[in-house]
Amino acid sequence: MTITDSITKAHYFGTGRRKTSVARVKLIPGSGKLIINGLPGESYLQFSPNYLRISYSPLKVLGLSKEYDIHVKTEGGGLTGQADAIRLGLARALCRINPENRTTLKAEGFLTRDARTKERKKYGLRKARKAPQYSKR
Repeated sequence: MTITDSITKAHYFGTGRRKTSVARVKLIPGSGKLIINGLPGESYLQFSPNYLRISYSPLKVLGLSKEYDIHVKTEGGGLTGQADAIRLGLARALCRINPENRTTLKAEGFLTRDARTKERKKYGLRKARKAPQYSKR
């Protein structure tokens, strides 16, 4: 790779989070491959059509399905949280490419972080909200 190749191939980054999952997404102009933690995206997401649909949805909405290669480093949580984190990171990276993409992605809800996390356990309770059984006598 020469210096001119690295200048023409711009990298765009976006970070997505969901529950305890974090996904660092890098977009590179290419053929539409998805690579997650060094593995093909389909095998990492266990060939689940739902997880793949969630992960690719920002590109499909903008009609850029085969324009960019997606390289993701993700950690924490399970596959559902990681797929949602990939979607948010991808949407943020697409906003860096072209700020006009923001209105379309915002209308679809792809730029909203789902902030629901597990509630912490409180002192005197069995779980976050479950109290011991009350006994009057």
